[in-house]
Amino acid sequence: MSSSIDWTAINKKLPTGKDAESKKRRLQMFRNFDNGNGILSLAEVDKAIRDILCIDEIFDAKPAILRAFQIAKDKYSSKRSDGIGGDYIELREFKFFLLSLRQYFEYWVAFSRTDVDGDRRINIAEFTAARAMMEVWVGEIADIEGEFKKIDTNGGGSILFDEFCQWAISKNLDLEDDDDDIAQ
Repeated sequence: MSSSIDWTAINKKLPTGKDAESKKRRLQMFRNFDNGNGILSLAEVDKAIRDILCIDEIFDAKPAILRAFQIAKDKYSSKRSDGIGGDYIELREFKFFLLSLRQYFEYWVAFSRTDVDGDRRINIAEFTAARAMMEVWVGEIADIEGEFKKIDTNGGGSILFDEFCQWAISKNLDLEDDDDDIAQ
C-alpha cells in the first residue's frame, strides 16, 4: 500500500460534518448511491465508491468497505415496514457509514503496510519487522510476540484484517501521515 495517499482529498469527498452544507451533500450523495428504493446494498455502495466518489484507493480496499458496511447497517434498528432495512444502510445510518469507511480504510492502510507479502494475513515475522512503524501508530509494544498472540484471536498463527481492526480500535491506532480533519 502506497504511503502517498491524498488523505485530504479523500476526506473532502466524505461529507461527515454537522454543518448544513455537509448534510446537504450527504443527502445528495445518498440519493446518488441509491437505486431508488431508499436503502443501500453493499453492491450499491461498492459501485458508488468507484463511480461517484471516484476513490480508487478505497474501492480497492474491499475488506474496509465490507467492515464499514456491516457496522453501519446495524447502527440503528430499521424503521421500514417491509422488514428488509436491517440488511441495508438507511439514510440515517449513512453518515456513520462514511465515518466508518474512512476509519476502516485507515486500518486497511496500516494493515497493508504491515502485510508486506500482500497475502491479507500478517505473520509473526511481518509483525515483528513492523514493530517500529506500529509503535508510531499505537505507542509502545513491550512484548511483540505476546501482542501478536493476543491479536490472533482465532489462534490461526496469522492476524486477519478483522482481528487487526479490533486491536487497532483498542489501541486507538492513528497513522502518522493521514489527515484527521475529516469532520471539519
